[in-house]
Amino acid sequence: MTLSNSTIRTYGNWRQPTSPGLLGLGSISTGVLLLGLIATIMTVMASTLTNAIGVFLVMVAALSTVAVKDKHGQSVIVRATNRFNFMRARNSGANVYRSGPLGRTKWGTNQLPGLAAQSRLSEHLDSYQRPFALLSVPSSGDFTVIIGTEPDGAALVDQEQVDGWVADWGHWLANLGDEAGIVAAAVTIETAPDTGTRLRGEVTTNIDPEAPAYARAMLNEVVATYPSGSASVRAYVSVTFSAAARANGRRRDADEMARELAARLPGLTQGLSATGAGAARPLSAQELCEVIRIAYDPEVATLIDDAHAAGESTGLRWPDVGPSGHQSNWDSYQHDSAVSVTWQMTEAPRGIVQANILTRFLAPHRDIARKRVTWLYRPIDAGRAAAIVQADVRAASFNESANDRPSARAVMGTRAALATAAEEASGAGLVNFGMLATATVMDVERLADARAAMDNMSSTARLRLRVVTGGQDSAFAAALPLGLVLPKHLKLPAELRGNI
Repeated sequence: MTLSNSTIRTYGNWRQPTSPGLLGLGSISTGVLLLGLIATIMTVMASTLTNAIGVFLVMVAALSTVAVKDKHGQSVIVRATNRFNFMRARNSGANVYRSGPLGRTKWGTNQLPGLAAQSRLSEHLDSYQRPFALLSVPSSGDFTVIIGTEPDGAALVDQEQVDGWVADWGHWLANLGDEAGIVAAAVTIETAPDTGTRLRGEVTTNIDPEAPAYARAMLNEVVATYPSGSASVRAYVSVTFSAAARANGRRRDADEMARELAARLPGLTQGLSATGAGAARPLSAQELCEVIRIAYDPEVATLIDDAHAAGESTGLRWPDVGPSGHQSNWDSYQHDSAVSVTWQMTEAPRGIVQANILTRFLAPHRDIARKRVTWLYRPIDAGRAAAIVQADVRAASFNESANDRPSARAVMGTRAALATAAEEASGAGLVNFGMLATATVMDVERLADARAAMDNMSSTARLRLRVVTGGQDSAFAAALPLGLVLPKHLKLPAELRGNI
C-alpha cells in the first residue's frame, strides 16, 4: 500500500520580518532616499544644477551602502563595519585568549571566554528530587535550565506518529509564549564519534564467565570493532527565563529562581516527552560541565567516558570548563585541540517541506569530527503577537502596492503574512527562530572537507547558510547548550537592525 501525496503533511509559511519601504527598501533606506531627493530639489532652487547633481550623487552613494545587499541580505555598510571591527580586535589582540595558570587571567582558571565569561552555575533539586543545573548570566539577567533528551528517531515509525510528534512539538513551542518569564529556547543536536567506552562497560559487566569461548570471542570482537566509524547523537533543550523585576523593584536571585523552576521543570520535561524527544530530564551541574568541556577540547571525551565507566566523577567545576587558549579568526575558530567553523542560517527553506527535511543535515558525516546544530527560538507572548502580525501584514501590503507590477515574491509574501495573521487570530503561537551550525575537526587540513560537507548537507535541507565572519568565537558559544540570548548581547538596537 502506498500513500498518496494528499496524505503526507507539509509545513511552511515562515516569514522573515520586513519593514515597509519604497522600491523594496527598508524604512531607514527609504528615509535616506526621501531626504536625498529633498536636498537635491532644494539645491536646484538655491544653487546651480551642477551642485544639485553632486548632492544627488552623494545621496546615491550613501543609499547604495545600505540598499545593495548580497544573497544573504547583508548590505555593504554592514560588511564593511564587520570587517573594520574584526581588524581592530585583531590588532589589539582581543581575538586571542589564554587562561589557566600560565594565562593572562589573574585567577588562574580556565574560565569560559566571550559571551559566557560572566556566567555562574549552581545546582538545585526539582519537585521530583532530580538535580538540575541553573546557569545565570548577570549581564543579561537570564537564568537557563538545560534538559537532556534521547530522541527516538523516525526509523520504522509510522507517518501518523511522526505527524503527531511534529504537532506536539508545535504545541510545546506555542505554549512557551504563555509560560511566565520565558524569553528563549534552543534545541541542540550534537553528533560525535563513539568512543566505545559505554559499549565496553556494558558488555564487560554482563558477560557470563561460564559462556562458551566462541561467544566470548565474538563479543570481544564486537567491542573492538563496532565503535570504529559509529557515532553518538545527543540532544539538549535549553530554556531561558528572565529574572524580571517584581513589584518591589528587586530582581530574583538564583535561589528564588530555583524554587520557582523546581515546580515548573516536571511540566516542561513531560511536554517534551510527547514530541518524540524520548526520555527528558534536566542535566546536573556536573553533566553540563562535561558537555561544555568536551565542546572546547574534544580530546578529553575519551577520558571522561573512561571515568564514567570506572564509576568515578570527573570533578569538573564551572571555572575550569573553558579552553586553555583560543584564537578567533575571520572565518574559523581554533580552540585547544580542535578547529571549528560556525554557520548561520540566512534563509529558511522556501515553500512547503515535509517533516524529514532535516534528516540528512542532522545526521553524522565522516568528514566532520563533531557537528552541532542549534535551533534558536524566541517565543512571543500573545499580547505582542497580534500587533506584530498586523504590522507584518501592513508592511507586506505596502511593499506589494508600492510597485505597479509587483514581483511574485512580494505577492506570495502578502499571502503568507495574511495566513500568519489568520492563524494567530485562531489561537496559534508566534515564534522567532534562527539556526547555528558548527563543524569541528581535529586537524586544520580537514577544514576544507568539512566546509564542503556542510555545503552539500545544507543544499539537501534547502537551507541557505552563511559562514559567520568576524565573530566565530561568539557564534561557537551561542551554538552551545548555554541558553545565550544573542539580541541581549548586541550593541545595535533591534529596531534599527530590522529597518535597514
